[in-house]
Amino acid sequence: MAWQWFHRLGSPRWFYQKTSVWMPWLALASVLLIGVGSVWGLGFAPEDAKQGNSYRIIYIHVPAAFLALAGYYIMAISGAIGLIWKMKLSFVVMRAAAPIGAVLTFIALFTGAVWGKPTWGTYWVWDARITSMLILLFLYIGVIALARAFSREQVADKACALLALVGTVNIPIIYKSVDWWFTLHQPATIKLTEKSSIDPSMFYPLLIMIIGFYCFYAWTLIAHTREKILQREWRTNWVQQLMQGESITTESKEG
Repeated sequence: MAWQWFHRLGSPRWFYQKTSVWMPWLALASVLLIGVGSVWGLGFAPEDAKQGNSYRIIYIHVPAAFLALAGYYIMAISGAIGLIWKMKLSFVVMRAAAPIGAVLTFIALFTGAVWGKPTWGTYWVWDARITSMLILLFLYIGVIALARAFSREQVADKACALLALVGTVNIPIIYKSVDWWFTLHQPATIKLTEKSSIDPSMFYPLLIMIIGFYCFYAWTLIAHTREKILQREWRTNWVQQLMQGESITTESKEG
């Protein structure tokens, strides 16, 4: 049963059909969670004793940074699945994840710079965390550029997947950079295996924002993937059906 589900997920037509139901719920959850988290964090969370109100940028910076890293794993794992099991949908997801990850990494770097000015007195330093995040942005851009560099789609898919896999070396370096090297960045305040050092009155709205960002990421990734599926599969019968305004049935023969 599990493998049947796995193989069904690899079908662009099956994915397109199933996700049409998920999209409105993901959009609703994103709006509600980000709305509640923003109002709570920016308007009602207490002022930090050392950083004042400038710390409130964490409600954008931290979720964006989390997803910049998680999104890279999604991109690399999708590429690996495409290389190993030859699933064409996985390559579509890999390509869809690249620009989203690049935007999130840029937001994390930009908000970090804005936060750094009142905290450290400068917008930018070449410390381990910031430098490895900049490399992450270049890796995302590299995958986007590779996808456009080859005229043959299959060759571009494989090249992007290989680059994405090589780049995974950078992810644990980003995670552990504040522990391995003495840098300006403070150690992680949100921990999965230990008690977080952030006060609950600040943590709860941040947690809501993180969950909201994950919902928004899922919505954006699915929407982008659906768009790319239509571009790749436009010659198939089911996409022609869809373009003519006809409903797609699971029994209809895939073109």
